Amino acid sequence: MTRFERDSAVTRAGDGVYDARIDRGWWIVVGANGGYLAAIVLRALCDAVGDAERAPRSLTIHYLSPAAEGPARVLVRVERSGRSATSLSARLEQDGRVVVLALANFARSRESLEFQDLHMPEVAPPETLAGYASLHGRTVPMRERMDTRPAFGAPGSSAHARTIAGGYMRLAEPFVPDPPALAMFCDAWPPTIAQRAEFGPGGTVRGVPTIDLTVDFRAPIPASARPDDFYLCVFRTHTARDGFLEEDGEIWTRGGLLLAQSRQLAMLI
Repeated sequence: MTRFERDSAVTRAGDGVYDARIDRGWWIVVGANGGYLAAIVLRALCDAVGDAERAPRSLTIHYLSPAAEGPARVLVRVERSGRSATSLSARLEQDGRVVVLALANFARSRESLEFQDLHMPEVAPPETLAGYASLHGRTVPMRERMDTRPAFGAPGSSAHARTIAGGYMRLAEPFVPDPPALAMFCDAWPPTIAQRAEFGPGGTVRGVPTIDLTVDFRAPIPASARPDDFYLCVFRTHTARDGFLEEDGEIWTRGGLLLAQSRQLAMLI
């Protein structure tokens, strides 16, 4: 079992009740990474569904308050379960305080029309790219849990016509990603706004805490996936206004299969 699996694990404590523990190893600048919290909640949701044929299709997380290191509890409710789909809600709590609210849909695969007009960007292979730590020096604890290879984006540069960032990512410990890991990947890259000169010391933006995160799971991990495989992560921001911005994400296999798409709303502070 990898550290990610241990630190995102849940234990059933009753009907729809799961115990978890928030680990400081997944901290970013001021608290726990939102994608890590999403992974914990999704583990509880998967157990509550209890049907391997009903894969997670959509997960929406609202972040209400910062998580603290230590014990947590996930409360899951099955809102509806039909012949092919299950809809659930969940809340992650600490000391009676709600940290996260979530909605999720799980469903069986369906025979239907298939196409993919979205294409993976062409970038250099990860073996030729430098790791995040060697490019940026001191990192936050979560970066030590990840092997991150930036492929495009220039943090702190002058304003770009497009705010885009990304590159290859995998967990530092060999592990074939499961849906909770993909949910975490969708919030594991430094914010795209960091590409702009307005971000950071001396800029007008110091941080971008996430308000909500939605992850749509588009394809299962291929059976041929290996524990040391990299995944290409692409993130874009198109609009910042009224103190908020959106960030759209894509998670790809190296072979060009789209595994997940995400959108989050974040606050500019």
